Amino acid sequence: MEMPITLKHKPVVVSENYENVDGRLARNTDAKGLSLGLAHANDKGKVNITAQVWRYAGENGSQDSEELPLHRVLDLSILICRSLAHFREAYRYEHLYDPQKPVIDRVGLQGDALTVAICTDNERINEDIKLFSQALSDDDEMMSERLRALSKILKDMGY
Repeated sequence: MEMPITLKHKPVVVSENYENVDGRLARNTDAKGLSLGLAHANDKGKVNITAQVWRYAGENGSQDSEELPLHRVLDLSILICRSLAHFREAYRYEHLYDPQKPVIDRVGLQGDALTVAICTDNERINEDIKLFSQALSDDDEMMSERLRALSKILKDMGY
């Protein structure tokens, strides 16, 4: 499934094959993709990054709110972490990614892999990725605090 790029959430980093790794619902789910992108509602010019679960509801993706199974929350966390890692080194690329290799990573899950890639279907990707990168930079202190807390908790749990 291609991510709907005409909606207000503008995807920058996507996992378009999510239906293959959606926990117990894998290969039998309406959750077709995950994305991180630019928020549709900006606060006084501030760009916000949001996560989206893309569901197939007829002809269009749905923007309905939903309860998330815990494995999807963790899958979104994987998507976030791999994206953060990419953007730490993205300055090496003219457009903050390699257009010839937009796939950032494939994370093995459930006999398949969660693909993490730049959304090249987004017609404004070169502009949106710069805004996305700047928003990550602006929120670095807040995100780092949470990642350190999460890292400590995971280590304490033996992971």
